[in-house]
Amino acid sequence: MRRLLRVARDPFAVPLLARGWQRTVPWLLGIGTLCVLGGLTIIWAARLTVPYPVYVSELGAQGAPTAGPFAVALLLIAVGGFAIALASGHVRSSAPLLARWTPAATLGFAALCFVLASQVTCTAYCPVPLVDPKSTVQDLVHTVSAVVGFAAACFAMLQVGFSRRLPRLSLLSRLSCGAVAVITIVGGLLAIVRVGSDVGAWLELIGTTVAIAWIAVYAVALARVPLGSGTVVDGAEAAAEEPEAGAALDVA
Repeated sequence: MRRLLRVARDPFAVPLLARGWQRTVPWLLGIGTLCVLGGLTIIWAARLTVPYPVYVSELGAQGAPTAGPFAVALLLIAVGGFAIALASGHVRSSAPLLARWTPAATLGFAALCFVLASQVTCTAYCPVPLVDPKSTVQDLVHTVSAVVGFAAACFAMLQVGFSRRLPRLSLLSRLSCGAVAVITIVGGLLAIVRVGSDVGAWLELIGTTVAIAWIAVYAVALARVPLGSGTVVDGAEAAAEEPEAGAALDVA
């Protein structure tokens, strides 16, 4: 029973289950990194074609000339996020409150939100839901999915930020989480009060860039560490520190 519980908690730490999976992890991380960076590049290329300040979601608004590329960019980010999430199921947070589920689950949920945001775009000029009388249910769905998606990405940063086994990436993750939170909150408030829209639009784009770039950095950091090594898997430490009595029960 103890062995079954250990498999359920850390399936990647069990050689029999991880042996075949190890071959696919580098490919998933590579594909995920390329997709994420490709999506970010498309967003910036689309933004640079617009001569006036626009928020990120406005690039995909109905009737916008950049709507098509923006939808492709979000889908690429979602696919990349899914691939990286599948390849990082062995990562655990060291903080009890953040370890209730894995960063992979959080990142996968964020990818789902981005898929929804890519398919349900906002209406022309992206009116702010519940504030602008021109806003519609479509605007509400898009805004909520996009906001929740980035919030989930920030939570994944926070989870990785408290992983004892990744000290350098942990510090970068905490800094990125704080930066994205502050930048996007300020940009969102400026959009709501309709003050300094040019500054708010650039702040949102910068916050988006930091969040997406972190996902790529996370994948690259994982690719440099062999799967199953003590450098990444926090859960493996707990299994290694089990009392000898528990090990005796396993043998029995």
